[in-house]
Amino acid sequence: MRVALVQSHPVLGDLDANAAAAQEAIEEATAGGAGLVVFPELALTGYAVGEVDGDLTRRASDPVLLGLAAAAGDAGVLIGFHEDGGRSNYNAAAYYEGGRLVHVHRKLYLPNYGIFDERKHFSPGQTMRAFATRWGGMATLICNDAWQPQLPFLAVQDGAQVLLVPTASAQSLFPQHYDAVEYWRDLTRFYGRMYQSYVVFVNRVGVEGDLHFWGGSHVVDPWGEVVAAAPEEREALVYADLDLDRVRHRR
Repeated sequence: MRVALVQSHPVLGDLDANAAAAQEAIEEATAGGAGLVVFPELALTGYAVGEVDGDLTRRASDPVLLGLAAAAGDAGVLIGFHEDGGRSNYNAAAYYEGGRLVHVHRKLYLPNYGIFDERKHFSPGQTMRAFATRWGGMATLICNDAWQPQLPFLAVQDGAQVLLVPTASAQSLFPQHYDAVEYWRDLTRFYGRMYQSYVVFVNRVGVEGDLHFWGGSHVVDPWGEVVAAAPEEREALVYADLDLDRVRHRR
């Protein structure tokens, strides 16, 4: 299975521009042989949704999202968006395959410290489940979800062979305490080794206010080795070939 990592620079609040850019990336990725295309967290809206006037929410069945799924043909697509969940809104990522909705993951652990205030704009999700694809089991961990060790454990126990980690990670927020770039690389490599799984980490780039998103998207194999990586600080489309038989052999 060839996976394409779309390291994008969403325009805050511009759904039309972001959807058009996503469709272009999907078309390029599938032309390059990708069977799975993965976008960052909130790729359809930008991160700081509270700074935008107007409603950015969409249902997973919205024509914009279904149009992106259709553009992928038989390939799978994971894209982050601000979900209209009826009574509540969520920081979500929807997975589509063959043009149809397969699974929606709603971010469970919403950061609400420092300059982060996600709980003002999103409700927390309530479930962590793996989902079936034509290649094997996968699960989604949106950014801060991946920092909660119980979630990847539950995902793997539920059948995930691939952990998809769409992210909007900013660097140098607390430089006196930790290096976000180094910590993320340590974390994804640890999960690859510990859970004998592929880890697909897809971060965005660009600047929104005080948030400087650094990119550095990468794929880790079941031995904890980085097998593909995007550059930092700029948009990129990076491919990696995943062999899920290696997961079974490793386990």
